[in-house]
Amino acid sequence: MAKKAKNFKKSKSGVYISLASTAFGAISVAKQAKMARTDNDTLRLVDAAVSAAAIVTGMAILYRELKRLGDDDVLLG
Repeated sequence: MAKKAKNFKKSKSGVYISLASTAFGAISVAKQAKMARTDNDTLRLVDAAVSAAAIVTGMAILYRELKRLGDDDVLLG
């Protein structure tokens, strides 16, 4: 059972779930940035920008993993 869960992270559905959870994180960062702008809180705004950069990097890594998993699939390109 543990081996099955370990291989799930490297499957297409696991990558899609990771992408979705990262997207939900992006919504939270957007709310944080909006609140920081309305409060004129520079430190929170910097924190939101760094978090957004981390999310973008994470999404790029997950996209690369998805492309690597799809190399065998003719329809994905």
